[in-house]
Amino acid sequence: MIITKQKKFEDLVRSVGGEPVFLVGCSECATLCHTGGEEEVLAMKDALEKRRIPVSGWVVLDPACHLNNNKRLLKSYKEKLGKSKSILVLACGNGVQTIKEIFDNKDVISGTDTLFLGEITRVNLFDKRCNLCGECLVNLFGGFCPVSRCPKSMLNGPCGGAKGGKCEINQDLDCVWDQIYNYLKQRGKLHLLEEIQKPKDWSKSLEVRRKL
Repeated sequence: MIITKQKKFEDLVRSVGGEPVFLVGCSECATLCHTGGEEEVLAMKDALEKRRIPVSGWVVLDPACHLNNNKRLLKSYKEKLGKSKSILVLACGNGVQTIKEIFDNKDVISGTDTLFLGEITRVNLFDKRCNLCGECLVNLFGGFCPVSRCPKSMLNGPCGGAKGGKCEINQDLDCVWDQIYNYLKQRGKLHLLEEIQKPKDWSKSLEVRRKL
């Protein structure tokens, strides 16, 4: 899922200004992250109205990044959207751009910062697992991704700064190379680390459209 965090409220107030705004949330990732579900959209509505900023309406899309579905769903909000100067989107960057594609005549404002593609490891705790790089290498490293899980994206072993299995950059993080080594050793596959990996081909991350 795509992990987001809400932008600072004061920054959003400045972006919205004092003109009427329509609020958009997302039923999927932003709901699970507690950044753009119905609860957060209504809380944002109350907070803005307390600042005397008119909220013309709101909706939680299912999901915010589905272009054709959004066009259909938003037809019933035409009148309320017509009263708004801007649209504040509490969803990932993809959802924000989807709304912008539909409403080119409105100021579309991102209400969140998009962080990474990750997994839910515990309730309200999300860990980065993927950079969407276009060339998956996890099969080479026992199912771990050093590109996303190592702050330095090391491809040929640890940097040497880890201590006690913890990353030197962030002591709250387990060193992914420590995890890779221990897993492959347990499986009798340490020989996989003998192959030197070539520098990452980042050109493969430039694909912007895929048709099935």
